[in-house]
Amino acid sequence: EVQLVESGGGLVQPGGSLRLSCAASGFAFSNYWMYWVRQFPGQGLEWISGINNGGGAQYYEHSVKGRFTISRDNAKNTLYLQMGSLGPDDTATYFCAADRRTWWEVIRATAATSDYRGQGTQVTVSS
Repeated sequence: EVQLVESGGGLVQPGGSLRLSCAASGFAFSNYWMYWVRQFPGQGLEWISGINNGGGAQYYEHSVKGRFTISRDNAKNTLYLQMGSLGPDDTATYFCAADRRTWWEVIRATAATSDYRGQGTQVTVSS
């Protein structure tokens, strides 16, 4: 059974940081590109960051570039997202997703089409 379990979300003050983790199991983690996807209340899913199989290439949506860092540990089957300089506009549910497609392919498709996706973790940025 494929499982992607996110953790690390919570309430943080503006300007603060959080580190999200995603523990993967049930599939060949190192064969997949991994992604972080977020969903604002009442809106659809959007790709915000991706990392290739080996972890050597990272990609970011423009609103998070320079503030968020994606990484992975293939030995631990775990994906991470280090989030910094958080603002109220980052309040959303964050999901990790696995997909065989590259960043350049997935951004042309809806984030709901990912091969696998976790249940999400809520991030709330508020004072």
